[in-house]
This record gives sequence, C-alpha cells and structure tokens, in this order.
Amino acid sequence: MGARKKPLLIFMLIFSDFFVSEILAEGVTKEEAKQLRDEVREMFYHAFDGYMKHAFPRDELKPLSCGGEDTLGGYALTLIDSLDTLALLGDREQFTTSVEWIGKNIRFDINKTVSIFETTIRILGGLLSAHLIASDYNTGMRIPSYDDELLHLAEDLARRMLPAFDTPTGIPFGSVNLMHGVDENESKITSTAGGGTLTLEFGVLSRLTNDPIFEQVTKNAVRGLWARRSRINLVGAHIDVFSGEWTQKDAGIGTSIDSFYEYLLKAYLLFGDEEYLFIFQEAYRAAMVYLYNDPWYVEVNMNSAALVWPLFNSLQAFWPGLQVLAGDIEPAIRTHAAFFSVWKRYGFTPEGFNLATFNVQQGQKSYPLRPELIESTYWLYKATRNPSYLDAGRDMLASLQYAARCTCGYCHISDVEFHQQEDHMESFFLAETVKYLWLLFDLAAGPDNLVENGPYKYIFSTEGHLIPTTPQISLASENCSYLGAYCRSGKLVQETYSSDIVNDFRGTNYSFSGTASTNFFSSPAFHKSPSSGLIKGFCPGLTHGQRYGISYIDSVDNHDAESARTTNVEDEVQNSPVFVNHSSDSPPSGSGENPDNSNYHELMENQRVPKLKIETRETVDEERPRDN
Repeated sequence: MGARKKPLLIFMLIFSDFFVSEILAEGVTKEEAKQLRDEVREMFYHAFDGYMKHAFPRDELKPLSCGGEDTLGGYALTLIDSLDTLALLGDREQFTTSVEWIGKNIRFDINKTVSIFETTIRILGGLLSAHLIASDYNTGMRIPSYDDELLHLAEDLARRMLPAFDTPTGIPFGSVNLMHGVDENESKITSTAGGGTLTLEFGVLSRLTNDPIFEQVTKNAVRGLWARRSRINLVGAHIDVFSGEWTQKDAGIGTSIDSFYEYLLKAYLLFGDEEYLFIFQEAYRAAMVYLYNDPWYVEVNMNSAALVWPLFNSLQAFWPGLQVLAGDIEPAIRTHAAFFSVWKRYGFTPEGFNLATFNVQQGQKSYPLRPELIESTYWLYKATRNPSYLDAGRDMLASLQYAARCTCGYCHISDVEFHQQEDHMESFFLAETVKYLWLLFDLAAGPDNLVENGPYKYIFSTEGHLIPTTPQISLASENCSYLGAYCRSGKLVQETYSSDIVNDFRGTNYSFSGTASTNFFSSPAFHKSPSSGLIKGFCPGLTHGQRYGISYIDSVDNHDAESARTTNVEDEVQNSPVFVNHSSDSPPSGSGENPDNSNYHELMENQRVPKLKIETRETVDEERPRDN
C-alpha cells in the first residue's frame, strides 16, 4: 500500500456550527419532529417519575413490579445519572431539588465494593457534569444556593478510588472498597475499557481541584495498556494488572474494549493533549486494517490478526458516532446502515448477532435499553442532515414505546425475537438513551437546548454526560507535545492542506482551515489545538515512544508470536487512512440535499441484513520468530 500523501486531520464537528438544513425525512415534517421530541420528553418523565416514586433513593427502578434495587453502591444512582438530562430538558425545579438533595444526603464513606469503571462514568461523571451546570451562570441553570457540594462529593469519591491504581503496571484493579481500599482477594484481571475509560472524568476533576493526581493516574493507566499493545497495534480484551500479561487476546471494538478507543479521541478533543491523539490514530488505523470487514467489524487475535469471532455485538454501535468525531464519515454511514438493519429485523439490537449464521447469537438475545445505536444516529444526522436518520430515530422510538414501555418505566427486553420484558431499567436509559433520542428530534425541530445553543461546545462522556470545553478544562499548555522537551521554532514548517474531498463540498456556512504536514507522524510540522487555539510543536525525527517514553513491551508468550512480516504489517497500519477531512461547506457525499442518492438510504430500503464479506487477509505467521 502506497504512503498516503494527504495530511491526516480531525474533522472538528463538535466545534462548528455546521450543516444547517431544513430538509427532514419523508413524512417527518418540522412539526412532527417537534411532536416526536415531545414524545421522547414524556418518555423520560414516565421513567424518571416512576423511579422517584417507586425506587428512590435506591439505585435503579424495577419497572414491572414498581420497586427499587441497589445495583452499584446504594446512593441514588439513577438520580445522579439523570441530573444533566434534567438540565438539558430545562427542568430547573427538578434539577435544583435533586442537586440540593444529593448535596445534603449522599456520602461515600461506606463499606461497599464498587466497580471503578461504572462508578467513574455514572457517579463521578454525573456529579461533575451537574456541578459544571449548577455553578455557571452561562448555562442558564445556575442554582443560587449551590456551594460546590457536588464537586466536593466527586473529589471525595475519586480519592476513595485512588488505591485501585496502585499496581505495577499503573492499570487499576476493576473494583475497590470505598472505605477500606482494594480487598486482598480482589481479582487482578480487568478489561481494557475498564482501565482505559477514566481519563475524562478524572482529568476534569484535576482541572477543577488543581490537583494533578487524578489526571496522572488515569493517563498512566492508558500508557500501561498501550505499552502492551501487539506489534500490529491491537489491544486485547482483558489484562492482568500486576504482570501486564493479556488474559484474553481477542481484539475488537465492542465488549470490554469499546470505550478505550472513544476516550483516546475525546481526551484529545477535551484537553488538547496530543499524546492521546497519537495513540488514537495508531489504534484506529489498526482497527480499520484488521477488524473492519466492510460494513461489519469482527474480532481477531491481537497478535496474529487471525479471525476469532464474526459477531456484531450491540456495544459496537457507538463506533459510527466516534467516526463522525474523527471525520471518517463514509465508513460510518455504511456501518450504521448495517447495524440498523439488525434493529429493523428484530425491533431492537440483540447483545450478539452472529455474522456467519445471520441469526441472534445463542445466549445473547437481550436488549438492555442500550443507547449506542441511537447515539450514532444522532451524530450522523448532526453531521450530514440526511433525513433517513430521522426515520431511523422514529423507528427506534416506536420500538421502545411499543415493546419496552411498562407499568412504571421501561423494561429490558430479555429476548429480541419474542420481545419478552424483564423487570430492570438501567440508569443509562435516562442518562443516554433518552437524551440522544431527544437531541436528535430537537435538532430537526429547531434546536433550543444547552448543547446546541449554550455558551460552550460539549464533549459527551461514554455515559452521555455533558462536559463543557471551558478554558479551565480545555486550555492546554504551550510546550512541545512530548514530555520534557521543547521544539526550536526554526524547525517548524507550516504547510496548508486541502483534501480532495474538501474541494467537492461547497455552499454551506462552515469552513475549516489549519496546518498540517505531509507526514503527521515524523515530518516537522505544527498542529493547532482545536480546543485551546494554542500552537503546539511536533519535534521532528522522533518515534512515538521517544516522544512520550512509551515503549512497546514484548509479550513473553511465544505461542502468539508474530512473524517477520511485522515490517509489512506496520507499514500497512501506518499508511492506512484514518481521518477524512470534510469541509462543511457542504454535506458529505450521498448524505445531504439529495438523500435518494445516499448509500445509507439504499441500505435502509433493503430489508435484508448485508452479508459479511470475510476477505482473505494475510495473517501474521505465528511460526517465525519476532525481529528484535
């Protein structure tokens, strides 16, 4: 594969006022979009009121029996997870009452062992997002009596989780006791997502408290995981936090790995830290080379790239939305269409769909009200204004209303083939699923909300919590992008860029300009940080490991050794295109004003699930020794 000459650039959708269009889906008028938005709002309050009446202050609602259950720590999980959704909906009264109650009643000095991952994304993220809304006049939701109570709770909670990071690799244990620390019998095995999806929440906390420890430990965890990647830049699903050995070497974009990729890009977008961008680019390229079977994604051995599991699992559905943020929209459109075809077949996406048999995977028939496909639908509509995404959103809303709505809320679907209900409602249904549906229709109806019209641009956490790109959070330092070094200004070369796709898109109000080099990884260049606007230097001639002190760590397991083809493999990864720089002067091809020509539209009309094309990919020969 020839070297890609065009610069690799991030399409900064979330930092634009991009793609204004009045085109709505066939049959979805602007007035109907408002009605759908109002229906989603009613959906939220049916579930939220059911929780407050029948389950509060327990963690989650049992919507069939109208009871409550403690599933995480017994500290009103659903209420905390729902705070910024209340603010987004403009419910000042309920938001104020909830914030005040939490500040007075929630404490974390309890003898409970909790998941580091779930506690971080749901509780810590919920507290921080609500704090940033409640303390800022600019949000329109400031609470006059608020005195940083949620921030103090967040800091206390995070300090109680710090003992989990005390491992030889820096990768945290999966669980911690909030009163006593890590139990001596705690498992040393954790997931890649569990160790690599903490940077946003802990990083924001560091910047709000001026204490770097939180950001440092989570960044070290990411470094610990990435340093143990395979030679082809893939990571496995589970790892021993003491030895650093992978205990499950299946690489994919779904279960146990998904949000590791997500937080690499979002940490860069939020903090302007190029280390995360470098890692994301290398990881994303490898995923597109070894995991992508257009339009599906499969699981492979992280060392040899041999196919392990041809399965679509529902957590993969976040990926098209992430690709929108990265600017790689064309594969996102195709993959979303494939994923949505599964929803159309069953009314929901099952936890697992076998791409070899094209049937629901045995033992993975449930749909626990997951938001990922709805999230990607929102981002693709925001990027393209393709009216087909409103049709998709309407279908998803209809499925939830018809099959998941129950007495006091919305039920898990235990079997997507028979639409059997289960007596459980995860807190993320209110934090994410309903939020993204509401944002989709509000955007079509004429947006009037904190995200679209507020004073800041927002990053969504993996739990859907709103994190504003305020200067306090996003302003980055001006020193060189690798640790302990400074570039000489004379070595910086400015070069304008122009994508071949850019020239095809003209006519809307958005434009993107900047600088880049012909080889992002090694040539002297500088990059303009989108969040801070500060120019940062890239010192020439340094490898990624030299920039950051992160070296590849060879596995001692020779059973999965790669062959001498490693050189070619690495060339293929380095030269694979990652980002497509879309000028927002007009929508991406096939997705704008002429939806009839859209690949997505054609796939939406085809009721058959697109077949998996297993291409014959040369895998790494496991018999030949590594080059050392």
